[in-house]
Amino acid sequence: MAIHLYKTSTPSTRNGTVDSQVKSNPRNNLIYGQHRCGKGRNARGIITARHRGGGHKRLYRKIYFRRNEKDIYGRIVTIEYDPNRNAYICLIHYGDGERRYILHPRGAIIGDTILSGTEVPIKMGNALPLSAV
Repeated sequence: MAIHLYKTSTPSTRNGTVDSQVKSNPRNNLIYGQHRCGKGRNARGIITARHRGGGHKRLYRKIYFRRNEKDIYGRIVTIEYDPNRNAYICLIHYGDGERRYILHPRGAIIGDTILSGTEVPIKMGNALPLSAV
């Protein structure tokens, strides 16, 4: 994993770095436009909380938190930054052809395989159920 330094052209880009492993082109069927309502306004549209407006338009990524794909291997294809949470997410290609986003497990790199189920080895990225009932 290579870290590239910015060439300083303004004071804000001084000492800036970019992780070359991170991609920023999300899958179209896993994202949707999120309506950011409110922005400090009440039901009549009058500003009641100051300094809450603006912001950059963001697309919401559907994250697969349940991880109930039993005994199907998945491969990490991309690692992306999610603007809706201060975390990285990774795109998983499962063996049955399905693609889903999960939260990025610390230490996982592109090309790693993950697995979820009751009899999986305890490894970073694998998902075990809370109760084996």
